[in-house]
Amino acid sequence: MNRKMNTVLFVLGATVVNVLLMVVLFLILFVLFARFVAPAMAPEAGQFVLLALLLVSIVGTYFIYHRLIMVLQQKVDMEKYFDPIFGKRRR
Repeated sequence: MNRKMNTVLFVLGATVVNVLLMVVLFLILFVLFARFVAPAMAPEAGQFVLLALLLVSIVGTYFIYHRLIMVLQQKVDMEKYFDPIFGKRRR
């Protein structure tokens, strides 16, 4: 495989991992909310809490994903295996 194909496969795989992380984090937060907080709340507030849970899972996924990529960059020489996603600017 060449570097361009490696880059495409990495981006696709990283996207799948990112989405799965978000779903897992949202489900964990939702279960914790349903188990401990929801019984004591008014039902009308539930939709706002779900929106907040979604936003927290998106932000949390960003931090987890960013940390995973940092660890991967320390272990693997990315420039050796991947092409830059954005090329150099032409003047």
